[in-house]
Amino acid sequence: MTEEKKKKVVALLSGGLDSQLAIKMMQEQGFDVSAVAIKTPFCDFDCGRGCGFEIRERADDLDVNLKTVYLGDEYIEMLKKPKHGIGAGFNPCIDCRSMMFDAAKKHMEEIGAEFIISGEVLGQRPMSQHAPALRTIEKESDLVGKIVRPLSAALLPETDPEKDGLIKRENLGMIRGRTRRNQLDMAKKYGIENPPNAGGGCLLTEPQFGIKAKDLFEHTKNPTINDIDLLKIGRHFRLDQETKFVVGRNKDENEMIKAIALPDDTLLEAKDFVGPVSILRGTNSKKHLQFAASVTLRYSDAPNDNTAIVSIKQNDSVEEITSESAKEESYIQFRM
Repeated sequence: MTEEKKKKVVALLSGGLDSQLAIKMMQEQGFDVSAVAIKTPFCDFDCGRGCGFEIRERADDLDVNLKTVYLGDEYIEMLKKPKHGIGAGFNPCIDCRSMMFDAAKKHMEEIGAEFIISGEVLGQRPMSQHAPALRTIEKESDLVGKIVRPLSAALLPETDPEKDGLIKRENLGMIRGRTRRNQLDMAKKYGIENPPNAGGGCLLTEPQFGIKAKDLFEHTKNPTINDIDLLKIGRHFRLDQETKFVVGRNKDENEMIKAIALPDDTLLEAKDFVGPVSILRGTNSKKHLQFAASVTLRYSDAPNDNTAIVSIKQNDSVEEITSESAKEESYIQFRM
């Protein structure tokens, strides 16, 4: 294509290797690629946890314009009852991908792009990247025929861009499954240095986090971003249907718990010993105050065989109670 006739496409950019390769393949074929990066409460491309780390740097390296889209309250609403269910953790991958493609579709329409590309690989992920799931995602986002997955497209049904002669099947990939050998070879070809590791950055795919997320949605009618931020830190305990208890694991988490605390929350901290900041959240917090104090002491430097003072803070009021350190058998049953 000449510079004047370059066709526009929109890429879903996670920052992972596969999405970078998909962009490189389209650029090689003469397309003007713009990228959309999706951020959710559980997959933050600035957190460094997974494939989305340094997303703007990735876009700069690829020489593409980048639009970031945040799916917040609407994502939480979807999680209450995902139409297509959840995976091994608490991951609603098909519904999630549909929302991402819907955001990409809006950008496609805004800039007059021809179609959307992604780095999805046939058979790479068990829930969302098998052929039936890929078709479902296209239907849910009203993009049948408009999504090209360059790495595996030669193994998938013909898309509208192929039918219209914009792309040729011989220029599309035939990668299948979880091996990364082909992608690493392609990375060398395209000069992508230090390709990111496989695996996404979505917390919902992590089994232990999934347990905590499932518990939140089972016990809270309308979870908030604040509730979700609390899920990301500390040791979590479910004390009853209305009350949860979280104990900080280090200094940074202690500070985060203080920052996250809401007016009705109760903060606990050993008065005379180094240890965690703990938080009680729920309508039955007073009922569990003595227990929470004993567990807070258990994770502090307070001697196990003596009583100690625990500082209790709610709103602007502070009180102190005396407690013994809890025995493990008294609290382990409540830990998630």
